[in-house]
Amino acid sequence: MTTDSAPLRSAGWFGEGATGGHLRAFSHRSRLAQLGYEASEYEGKPVIAILNTWSDINPCHMHLRERAEQVKRGVWQAGGFPLEFPVSTLSETFQKPTPMLYRNMLAMEAEELLRSYPVDGAVLMGGCDKTTPALLMGAASADVPALFLPAGPMLRGNFRGEPLGSGTDLWKYWDEHRAGRIGDCDLAEVGCGLARSPGHCMTMGTASTMTSVAEVLGVCLPGFASIPAVDSAHHRMAVRTGMRAVELAREGRRITEFLGREAFEDAAATVIALGGSTNALIHLVAMAGRAGVAFTLDDFDAISRRVPVLADLRPSGRFLMEDFYYAGGLQAFLAELARVPGALHPDRPSAAGGTVAEHWSGAAVHRREVIRSVDEPFSEDGGVAVLRGNLCPDGAVIKYIASQKPSLLKHTGPAVVFDSYAELRAGIDDPAHAITAETVLVLRGAGPIGGPGMPEYGMLPIPKYLLEAGVTDLVRISDARMSGTSYGTCVLHVAPESHVGGPLALVRTGDPITLDVAARTLTLEVPDEELARRKAAWQRPEPHFERGYGALYQARVTQADQGCDFDFLARPGRNPQPDPH
Repeated sequence: MTTDSAPLRSAGWFGEGATGGHLRAFSHRSRLAQLGYEASEYEGKPVIAILNTWSDINPCHMHLRERAEQVKRGVWQAGGFPLEFPVSTLSETFQKPTPMLYRNMLAMEAEELLRSYPVDGAVLMGGCDKTTPALLMGAASADVPALFLPAGPMLRGNFRGEPLGSGTDLWKYWDEHRAGRIGDCDLAEVGCGLARSPGHCMTMGTASTMTSVAEVLGVCLPGFASIPAVDSAHHRMAVRTGMRAVELAREGRRITEFLGREAFEDAAATVIALGGSTNALIHLVAMAGRAGVAFTLDDFDAISRRVPVLADLRPSGRFLMEDFYYAGGLQAFLAELARVPGALHPDRPSAAGGTVAEHWSGAAVHRREVIRSVDEPFSEDGGVAVLRGNLCPDGAVIKYIASQKPSLLKHTGPAVVFDSYAELRAGIDDPAHAITAETVLVLRGAGPIGGPGMPEYGMLPIPKYLLEAGVTDLVRISDARMSGTSYGTCVLHVAPESHVGGPLALVRTGDPITLDVAARTLTLEVPDEELARRKAAWQRPEPHFERGYGALYQARVTQADQGCDFDFLARPGRNPQPDPH
């Protein structure tokens, strides 16, 4: 039960009066004086931690140093005391082998920072793919009052008068270059036009998907997730987030109050209806686990069967996030999605106050070609399927709405197998592999442990000689993820992964594989007896890491169907608060 004046956790650190009432409080107040703070600045005020993922190497967050100052302004105006904490920056564009390897590290850092410091509430600043789930996972485990502040999408790209979408058009024009249809100068011009401002990818990739998830969960202020990073509304958003964070801390409304089962169902429905990233399936399972909610791949599949796609956004559609924002943004989109019977739970509480429906009520769609009507959807069903079969007993995922050749959605073809991404990259154009339009390309060794970290290798390249012949899509199967900006008939997240002896490890070049999306099946057409012989002969690969964080990761990470969280973080259990004395 909450009140309008919940006890301040930070008071245990600072006490009251000149001495604070005990030795440690006296010491803490002395050190605050060392930092230049007067007692009147913090005494009796909610302390709001601003967790900032800014860095010089993260272009998605290059503006968050400035936004942190605007959050502080809001905190001061609301009578709080802001403290900025730099936390790990997970840059999708630069960090190798993948920032997914470090999502759990940022989640641990956020949780322990919020627990170990004198914090009454938090503003979580992120947006680049893994930062959003990591910060929300950590905040849910620490369970303090918290709001997420999205970095916002960058401006649309431009190439000779045509809009460019980050990621999506990168792959498109790279393949055009490989096929010889554009030259080096053309490609260089594309590279200069793809990313023109601060902010994360402006397609409906993982970044925009996950910031939309934060908003629909109710832990981001309404209407904020799709504001372009450089729009002045983004500045005002930061101030308002700081102000509301103070109010939440005073009310004592912890973040898990908003993260119930219905919230995650609504988040999944939103991901599906946006044509969002398949990475969301992994992240939402992990985030739900941190909130004590059981949420599975089967829940996603059930929602996908009954929720249509309403957003015409790249990579599946035509438009970009700037168009989406000015078409009405996520609140107008949710108002439309709410017309689908049972798609959303309108009476859930929102961290902004009231219910979620109160915020989208009356929101208008301004461009129907961007946000489609329920009566004329972009797609009648959700376009994402969870597959089962002897090749993926614990599940695999396909975003079939992004297929470039719908006839491949029911297809049997011979496998051509690559054991690593390095092998794939070196050999994909070699005609000796005899890859044809009927081939099923298989990549293994790219899962959570094998990758390591489950890199975004799942949009396997098409051989150059096939691109030159006009082939634009193949069935591709891997235990990897793929960028939310990617497209193609790509089966992803095969579980268990090959590195732990999953059936993907047993596939041999020439084996027939059948994909049947309508039946939700993925089948290796090899007799069980032969698979048993192969399994008996299989040897587990050597581990990548012998020490450090990587060794911890490979020892404790769960498989894709379980969210790739650390098993000791995902489970419930006591984690005592520190004694500030």
